[in-house]
Amino acid sequence: MSETNGQWADRAYIGSFTSAGGRGITTASLDPDSGALTELHHTETVVPDPSYLTLAEGPGGPGSPGGHLYAVSERDTGGAAVFSLADRDRPEPLGEPTPVRGGGPTHLALAAGHLVTANYGSGSISALPVRADGTLGSRAAVHQHTGSGPETQRQEGPHAHAVVPDPTGRWLLAVDLGTDSVWIYDLRRACPEGEPLPYAEAPLRPGSGPRHLVFHPRGDHAYVVDELDSCVTVCSWDADTGELEALRGIATVPDSAAPERNYPSEIVVSPDGRFAWAANRGHDSISVFAVAAAGDSMELTGTVPCGGHWPRDLALHPSGRWLYAANERSGDVTWFGIDQATGTPRRAGTIAAPAASCVVFG
Repeated sequence: MSETNGQWADRAYIGSFTSAGGRGITTASLDPDSGALTELHHTETVVPDPSYLTLAEGPGGPGSPGGHLYAVSERDTGGAAVFSLADRDRPEPLGEPTPVRGGGPTHLALAAGHLVTANYGSGSISALPVRADGTLGSRAAVHQHTGSGPETQRQEGPHAHAVVPDPTGRWLLAVDLGTDSVWIYDLRRACPEGEPLPYAEAPLRPGSGPRHLVFHPRGDHAYVVDELDSCVTVCSWDADTGELEALRGIATVPDSAAPERNYPSEIVVSPDGRFAWAANRGHDSISVFAVAAAGDSMELTGTVPCGGHWPRDLALHPSGRWLYAANERSGDVTWFGIDQATGTPRRAGTIAAPAASCVVFG
């Protein structure tokens, strides 16, 4: 049962690629005592390729009806869709997807009264105004990234892959795989047309291919998972100045166990900041990291099998007790209990979810 303080969430929403056999967005009940998921409903193909989701809570807080679920439509002509959660078990689409004026949106976030998408195909970010009723404004404001990286097959140009508000709500960080950098936006600034304006661009290792980012709960460090060099980059973060500085990189897979190519996809951090986990596509594993008390370094303590093939997403339940891997190519979501002393995930169950790509909780 959900608690209003956000500790519990008893629904999971699973995104998927309908073009690869996915069933749209799947709703599952979540047992907070066992972590078990039970399918309740799926939306079929009402929105094509809803590969990434984010949720706005209802007026009663976590677990209450009346919220909204937002999804990208990861197509060449990209869109963003909104679903009503008046019935939490059956997300109801509120109209057709709204064009984001960018290609291949892969990630989205709510920030400063807007829904912001990271558009991998076009290497841009888009901002759509969110109306009072949760629906989206009709015209997206777009900022185009520029630049490239040394791996010509993947970094011929910009490829924005994630957008993450910082804990203060003042800044938005856009992780770009193609430019080996994190673009930093000051959410207090925008041009008259609403276009997000970059404040700074923080460089990362050439050829690293940064994909996703998560903040330490304390807010003074951030961890970037790098798709192309199979590392996590530890960064310091100064919310007063909007400065992100790369400190060090840590491999996600031991050298002795590394496959020919491994493509990490996601990183999550425990609520107390003691542990972090990253998903490895190729090695098909979950990396376990012990995070230093200061947050400025981490140590790889081991890996465990992800329970399937090609874990595209990794999601930690708000309680910190359960970890979920969305295994895209094996078509399942596998959950793990977390050893609170060591951070080691222990497999507890799985649910079928064809072409699974994302898990969020509400």
